[in-house]
Amino acid sequence: MDEQLPRAPTPRRPRGGRLSRSAEFERAYRQGRSHANKHFVVYAFPRAGEDEARLGLSVSRKVGGATDRNRVKRLVREAFAAEAEVVPTGHDVVVVARPAARELAEREGLEGVRGALRELLAQAGRA
Repeated sequence: MDEQLPRAPTPRRPRGGRLSRSAEFERAYRQGRSHANKHFVVYAFPRAGEDEARLGLSVSRKVGGATDRNRVKRLVREAFAAEAEVVPTGHDVVVVARPAARELAEREGLEGVRGALRELLAQAGRA
């Protein structure tokens, strides 16, 4: 019999900058300010403290199948990290992808998603 060597654990990305509880999403939806364009809706809610901004994602099946939704989520996470200087510290930000986000991700990739998200995050930072 072949003896299997133990596998090294796969490195994971830190999850500290994400919203995970439904109550956090609800607070951003109900009490936060919203900004929208054709591709995304951004809800921004200021928290107490000067922690880094946290991201929550909502990508429904209207956007597409699992592959399309996962691509949009990955691109939004990357764009959010790249535009971190625009987002005010201490905010919870929920990004809701509209169905047009899939076409944007397919057509323009990360740069298109980053541009569409940048304008909404800048509006949220000014408000």
